[in-house]
Amino acid sequence: MPDPISWANDWPYYAAALLAGYLLGSIPFGMLLTHMTGLGDIRAIGSGSIGATNVLRTGSKKLAAVTLLLDGGKGAAAALIAGLNYGPDMAVTAAAAAVIGHMFPVWLKFGGGKGFATMLGVLLALAWPVCVAVCAVWLAVAALFRFSSLATMVAVAASPALAWWLSTPQYAELAGFLAVIVIAKHHENIGRLLKGEESQIRLGRD
Repeated sequence: MPDPISWANDWPYYAAALLAGYLLGSIPFGMLLTHMTGLGDIRAIGSGSIGATNVLRTGSKKLAAVTLLLDGGKGAAAALIAGLNYGPDMAVTAAAAAVIGHMFPVWLKFGGGKGFATMLGVLLALAWPVCVAVCAVWLAVAALFRFSSLATMVAVAASPALAWWLSTPQYAELAGFLAVIVIAKHHENIGRLLKGEESQIRLGRD
């Protein structure tokens, strides 16, 4: 088990974790995949997000699934690499930075995705039972109401309590922080939900 890291003495490690996590998280897989497959700029359709839900609106379920895996994978990778080398504090630091990187990538003028898939990857790497529980909440709400955004917000809002119950207070705090920024990123979806204008989940071709 790596020795604990002190912020006072080892802040350069934290800074490196923040930067590396952010850069890893900022890779816009959804935009790259849709561009490479000739589906155009994902930011020009649907919600304008670069995440898997918006990729699904192109009609390609397979491409959406690949985007989901890659967006989750970069969050998991950031948490695992930092955690295995420097311990849980660094894992949490890199994990949070990866989600922020996905949501606000410097390459796209800080206009990225909503962060849910990357958050799931983080939870999978750090506390897989919490990830499973969050996914179960998402599926239940999505099945009932057919709104991906609503399912996401309910699931992430539940994540701190689920993490406290199934994991550790440190991971519950991380889930709480991520829940706040992910829900804030859904402010436009909240407006459309209140107006009855939000798009429902629909299965396309492929």
